[in-house]
Amino acid sequence: MSIFPSARDPHTPADQMIRDRCRQLGQIQTTGELGQGIADAVLSNSPRDLQEMRWNFTGKIESLDPDYKKRLEETITGYLHGTYQDIRLMNQQGTFSTMHSAVPSGNRSYWEMVEEQCTGRDSQARFRFLKFLLAGYCMLVTGKPGHPVGMPFPGGDTVTFTDGNYYCPVREKANDVDAALCPFCPALQTPDIGYLKPPLNGSKHRKQEFIRDCYEYHHFNG
Repeated sequence: MSIFPSARDPHTPADQMIRDRCRQLGQIQTTGELGQGIADAVLSNSPRDLQEMRWNFTGKIESLDPDYKKRLEETITGYLHGTYQDIRLMNQQGTFSTMHSAVPSGNRSYWEMVEEQCTGRDSQARFRFLKFLLAGYCMLVTGKPGHPVGMPFPGGDTVTFTDGNYYCPVREKANDVDAALCPFCPALQTPDIGYLKPPLNGSKHRKQEFIRDCYEYHHFNG
């Protein structure tokens, strides 16, 4: 069972726990300490919580093309359970105690963003926080992108790993999406792509719809 009860106002124990966690993680100086701190928070959740996150995500993408929806579901399921198990194994083996490199420069800013996005909002805050914990582990501890390799996007583009570098087709959309992982992600923009270009001469409503779709479907919010 998760240690985070449902939260509907900024004064619940869950909100305060999230705030405390974020502030502690933001002060950490080494990747090993950060990995251990994230592991302590992540492993307080169960595989059942990951399953519920996946169900929530499936509901959000119900209207998408069935083939594309299936690819997204498979990618996200693999990412959630794979990252959870990787954290569990590294914690079990004591690997974090051997990691002494400095955390990325954006570590504090990342957890400040997470605190803002996960407190005083709704009953899904604990799942949103777990999502950010998993992404933070990937980006800030292991140097992997916030969107997993193979993550599909409309038009056929995916997150890739080539010649030692990660490439993401939405890397340069960070300024259009609230709470985007992009500013903290080590991936580079996939070169020479046409994906996610805003509608040409689109109305304000159409452009807002475009940005909302990016946020809902491609920044997985639990």
